[in-house]
Amino acid sequence: MESPPLDPASPTRLSRLGWLDALRGIAALVVVFDHSSYTFMPEFRRELMPEFNTSRYGIMVFFLVSGYVIPASLERRGCVRTFWIGRIFRVYPLWAAVVAVLLALGVTGVAELRDLGGQGAVTVAVAHATMLQELLGTPNLLLVLWTLSYEMSFYLLVVALFTVRLHQRSAAVSVVLAGLAAISVAAGAVLPVSALSGLVGTGPLIAFASIAMVVAIGCASAGSPALRMFGGVLGGVLALLLVSFNGTVPLWEGLVILAVMFLGTAVYRAEHGQITWRDAAGTALLVVACAVGSACWYGDGDHFTRHGWIVAFLLAVLTFGAGVWSRRRRIPRVLTGLGTISYSVYLVHPVLLAVIDSTTGRRRQDSLALEVAFFGVLLPLCLVTHRRVEVPGQAWGRRLTRRPRSHDERQRHPTSHAGT
Repeated sequence: MESPPLDPASPTRLSRLGWLDALRGIAALVVVFDHSSYTFMPEFRRELMPEFNTSRYGIMVFFLVSGYVIPASLERRGCVRTFWIGRIFRVYPLWAAVVAVLLALGVTGVAELRDLGGQGAVTVAVAHATMLQELLGTPNLLLVLWTLSYEMSFYLLVVALFTVRLHQRSAAVSVVLAGLAAISVAAGAVLPVSALSGLVGTGPLIAFASIAMVVAIGCASAGSPALRMFGGVLGGVLALLLVSFNGTVPLWEGLVILAVMFLGTAVYRAEHGQITWRDAAGTALLVVACAVGSACWYGDGDHFTRHGWIVAFLLAVLTFGAGVWSRRRRIPRVLTGLGTISYSVYLVHPVLLAVIDSTTGRRRQDSLALEVAFFGVLLPLCLVTHRRVEVPGQAWGRRLTRRPRSHDERQRHPTSHAGT
């Protein structure tokens, strides 16, 4: 869901990542339409969703892009500590600002906050601070925050593979996860929503997961090889347990999400000569087959129709493939610009919609003019939040990671030659 920081003065950097920003821009617009259509185009939405799940399309494109970018970011740095600093200052500043504004609007009555199921403020705050709240049995303050929980799980898994030196096996990991998804639904493995929370209690699970996450990140960032491996494995196991046994989406879909992100990594490996394009294509075919097969076996669920999900998933994979094919072509600046502010677009739009829904209310009939006007207000606002919140946050993170590393540190954190 995030854009890697780009140096605007570097045309080489722009040309290499422009296709990724274009994909982010397209995905962000589709997700915004999906959510805003509740308010402005309800009739059109009711007709479209059974045929094409726009929300799943957008987030699958985002997950594919994250899968391509995130492992490359870690391997380029070659240091878990600097990777986590970069991620924290990339993701948290805007997240904190948006949550703070939402809470202020809720207190003043301008926007209605979501029902938190009777959980206490401390419990909700701690769960959200980990960004794993979707996987910890805690309702999201903003609906879109659920995808960040899967992003955070992916970060933990990527670090785990890096610390045990298996990060080059992305294609195999993707296929294994997709296969497990198909097996789980074919075997009828249906777990209740937030099964672990129901078993041990939401509060104890949040406390355990929060402590485990802090320990995992701290140890994985340490100088000792043994501590690094322990921290990496602990974080990876935590992520797999939460995705597999405590998500609110079906087990198979949670595993498919992880498989899709590692598919994005496999494409990165192919582009940089670490695996063949044939291997990457074979990985894609297996993941698609397992995902579509899982959806067919699962059938229509409460949160999507089988047909709409499959169409969205296939179009997302094809969109990413089109992006890979056009990666060396000139990308329109409007698309790269949208991609640059896509994280702001993703987090800010539901706050704006919450204000509209609480004041003027949702329309009963479609209004394309209001839909267009919403985008006209949202995009300039997101340009401001990007420049005033995201960019300074990234700058703080870069300053913290600029400390020159000693020879011993470079030996402890060998840099991969993957490059980006």
